[in-house]
Amino acid sequence: MKSIRRGFILSAVMSAALVAGEVYALPRIQNSQNTANAPVATQLDGSHDFDFLIGDWKAHVRRLPERLKGSNRWVEYDGISNHKKLLDSNANLEEFDVSTPDRKLRIKAQTLRLYNTESHQWSIYLVDLDKGTLELPPVVGQFYGKRGEFYNQQTWEGRAVLVRYVWLDISPTSSRMEQSFSGDGGKTWEVNWICELSR
Repeated sequence: MKSIRRGFILSAVMSAALVAGEVYALPRIQNSQNTANAPVATQLDGSHDFDFLIGDWKAHVRRLPERLKGSNRWVEYDGISNHKKLLDSNANLEEFDVSTPDRKLRIKAQTLRLYNTESHQWSIYLVDLDKGTLELPPVVGQFYGKRGEFYNQQTWEGRAVLVRYVWLDISPTSSRMEQSFSGDGGKTWEVNWICELSR
């Protein structure tokens, strides 16, 4: 069922125009038995799905700089990932700052997460305050239990790729986020970013 659901999500993402602010329609999955009389499932309110992140975390990152090239050379970083709600809403902002042990490489970033009450989906935007830019399109998706999946399409080194964020291993004291690229329309995925958070 999970593979079917992911396939539908990828199809929806690939067929939708990836424009900021657009609502992505994810098809509902119904049981193949007696679907004609099956009630339509009520979408759950996911507005508090990211509440587990609110607060301050230690961040350990493994990053694959050369992507979709068969590389296995990872670079590791350590630092902080701090999250707060905005104006007593469901929106939240992350301040992220990590460096390699020798301090030669540093990643400083902000992430804005907005919840759409009509689509029941989150849009995740990367914010570059130094450049004054908002990365578009956002990755869009939702949680299924304790696993969150979010997708978009981007250009990487002149090549169109699908991008997937996955949140998993969520607990009060730890969580994990992985970013993957697919260069073949979602048939295969390569993880290129792993961020492990701990309190």
